[in-house]
Amino acid sequence: MPDFKNLLYEKQRNGVLITLNRPEALNSISREMEDEMHSALDEAEADPEIRAIVLTGAGRAFSAGYDMGGGRGPMQWPYGLSEGMSIAEAIDNQRKRPSRNRFFHMWELSKPIIAAVNGWCMGGGSWYAIWSHMTYAAENAVFAQPEIRGSSNTNYIWIQNAGYKNGLRYALTGDHIDAQEALRIGIVNQVVPADELLDHCFSIVERIALVSPETVKINLAVATMGLEMMGLRNAAVLNDELSVSAQLSKREELQRPLDEARNEKGLRGFLQARDGPFQPEPFGPRSKPPSE
Repeated sequence: MPDFKNLLYEKQRNGVLITLNRPEALNSISREMEDEMHSALDEAEADPEIRAIVLTGAGRAFSAGYDMGGGRGPMQWPYGLSEGMSIAEAIDNQRKRPSRNRFFHMWELSKPIIAAVNGWCMGGGSWYAIWSHMTYAAENAVFAQPEIRGSSNTNYIWIQNAGYKNGLRYALTGDHIDAQEALRIGIVNQVVPADELLDHCFSIVERIALVSPETVKINLAVATMGLEMMGLRNAAVLNDELSVSAQLSKREELQRPLDEARNEKGLRGFLQARDGPFQPEPFGPRSKPPSE
């Protein structure tokens, strides 16, 4: 088995628990972590003793999304590009690693992935949770795509699961939703107490293991391939293409103050500048003033 640095891989109860393990960074997804995650999925796929996969996060979060902690050079305006970069280069950089390749890798496994969502589940972390075949949330789970507020893209999987109107409500604002709202709109299967989350997910793994693995594989394909035949892959391709435009849709009067906040006060200052105008959030721990 590979020696993972950013996640834990623990076989148990007819399945495997894959735990994103950067709790000090709220399990934000670095390129190295993402590569390891998909290696771990391949490891589980090849192991006949593993019948299903439970994906979770260590500490206070499932995942805070893609890692934003890396250094960024000065921006040039009015387009908000890195200094010395042309628009053509920016477009090319955005298109090098289409996200659909990652998500369809997990989507097309022959073994179901069950996301066990605890705490914060933001941005790209929410995409991994919702692209999983089943998603169970602890009572303290919070979902959102806050990067939208800084001129970034949503992911079509929110619309696929939540439906057009519910998905669009949150895809246009980046607003937080709590576990019960996530259940109402359909991006999770069930809400369970935090201390019962993993046990609940593995109880489902054990029930899956009572069915022939070939039957599970075929019936999983009925669902996943059916959605692909209906156009899910085409939607994901378009999602990637339009995400390039979203990443480059910055308005100087909106984005420049965010970058100045990052340069002066770091990531915390950037997040406060980006999310402050949206608070209080409609759901979750930031739906009330800090004093309450």
